[in-house]
Amino acid sequence: KNLETALEEISKTANITKKSSIHETKPEGVKDQGDFLNMAIEIETTRSPIDLFRELQKIEKTMGRIKIIKNGPRIIDIDILLYEDLEINEPELVIPHPRMHERQFVLKPLSEIKDE
Repeated sequence: KNLETALEEISKTANITKKSSIHETKPEGVKDQGDFLNMAIEIETTRSPIDLFRELQKIEKTMGRIKIIKNGPRIIDIDILLYEDLEINEPELVIPHPRMHERQFVLKPLSEIKDE
């Protein structure tokens, strides 16, 4: 349900053009928590990367996300993995996502939408 809600909210600010299937994965980092559901989407937007990032953070907050423990349980986590061919390295936003290549739970759904 959380993924559905996030998709509905994102679609209010961007055009979702591709969606991966949902992948259930074991948590990394903090192991004493339930499994995670992960997916990737591709969007079209006129927003700048930082504008999009701030909008996604608003969606997380509206959905009830509270950051307590790094890699701990959370209701939703929306990241920008890539934005066209841009490379951004700012305190607030890093694109491509810096740990994307280390995480199968990111790479597997991302490969689904990139291979289409």
